Amino acid sequence: MVSLSTYWSVTPEQLLSELHASPEGLSEDEAARRLKEYGPNALKVGNQVTPLRLLLNQFKSPLVLILVFAAIISIIAGEWPDAVIVLAVVLGSTTLGFVQEYRASNAIEKLRSTLTLKSSVVRNDQASLVLSEQIVPGDVVQLFAGSLVPADGIVLEANDLFVNQAVLTGEVFPVEKKPETAEANASLSERVNCVFMGTSVRSGTARVLIVQTAKSTVFGQIAERLKLRPPETEFERGVQGFGYLLTRVMLVMVVVVLAVNIVRAKPALDSLLFALALAVGLAPELLPAIISITLAHGAQRMAKHGVIVRRLNAIENFGSMDILCTDKTGTLTEGTVLLKDALDAQQKPSASVLRYAYLNAFHQTGLSNPLDEAINAFGQQANLDVSAERKIDEIPYDFIRKRLSVVVGDEQGARTLITKGALLNVLQTCNTVEYEGEACPLDDAKQAEIMESFRQWSGQGFRVLGVAIKSTD
Repeated sequence: MVSLSTYWSVTPEQLLSELHASPEGLSEDEAARRLKEYGPNALKVGNQVTPLRLLLNQFKSPLVLILVFAAIISIIAGEWPDAVIVLAVVLGSTTLGFVQEYRASNAIEKLRSTLTLKSSVVRNDQASLVLSEQIVPGDVVQLFAGSLVPADGIVLEANDLFVNQAVLTGEVFPVEKKPETAEANASLSERVNCVFMGTSVRSGTARVLIVQTAKSTVFGQIAERLKLRPPETEFERGVQGFGYLLTRVMLVMVVVVLAVNIVRAKPALDSLLFALALAVGLAPELLPAIISITLAHGAQRMAKHGVIVRRLNAIENFGSMDILCTDKTGTLTEGTVLLKDALDAQQKPSASVLRYAYLNAFHQTGLSNPLDEAINAFGQQANLDVSAERKIDEIPYDFIRKRLSVVVGDEQGARTLITKGALLNVLQTCNTVEYEGEACPLDDAKQAEIMESFRQWSGQGFRVLGVAIKSTD
């Protein structure tokens, strides 16, 4: 028996046998049977929060309940103006919180409703488009550049398959996937033979065997944890603690004042109403409204930056942070790559290196990638003008050479071949290196010096590219 909990550590043949599947795919009847057995390949949203439930949640705060109690006492005592004012404050603060959270819930539902995905699935040895929610364990799915991975599985065949896993790992660079096996205790990023639901194919093609669907996937397990009731924030605990303190003080005051008045032979009903009036006077009527208005204002400011706030109380918790700790990439990064600098072989800033890198990235016409986007953005900010050079030819990037080459020509007819790519692969094509503006032989000493710089930069987390040029006819 093969353990599906560590399916990435076994061979595709073993998995196919365990899942009673084949590289030619399932039959339509078998797929329909498994769909009934495993259920749809969709993540359950959980209990929908109704508008009524959202509204009732606004009255959970002890401060709001105290004000409601104060309004009731005012009505009993015949103080209608006071009751109307207190109720207006309560309704204003609760309505403000309700509207903000209702809008946030609607925005999330609208985003979710736009996701209707189809995948290319092999059934009866024929590829066809199938709704992703109808995919079952044992299905064989074809992936292409731009495809969203519909479920978790292993790679059966791959041709230069690179997958963007940023949604799970935070890494902005695509990861190459191959039909291999990984260790049973391999981390998510080390499972080179696996593809995961929610990730996307950046380039290449593949056929994958689906092993886990819906909530059994890595993405689904994260979604299930997010459905758990969020812990109470420090702000909520503070407000509730203050409300409970006021409640205890009010009860003590009512008992003491009522006892004193009874001892003095005052009318019991008048004494009770007087004690309750004193207790209600302690309630900060405007505090709930002030809290709601302040938090709603913060939510509106965050919305301008594209942040949806579902729970207003979370804003205060986020704002009270002194230090936010995350991993080196995390899920709070922008998901973009920035060019730090363009340096020569002596680690000095070089305008020519930047210009050649920009010419290469500017004129390349292959698939867009984060590195070229970063170089283009840096070159545009530096106001580099490359209009005088025109593109003559191009050798696209491939994952064997790991280099991209373009030929540009200037107004005088001179042509230059510019190659950019992985530093080691670029160095393999060079026999000279520029030192102090002059071309010097790339001997072992100079190559060792460059490699030492490369190790230092890589150790600091930088992705290092090499740039080489050659004059051509």
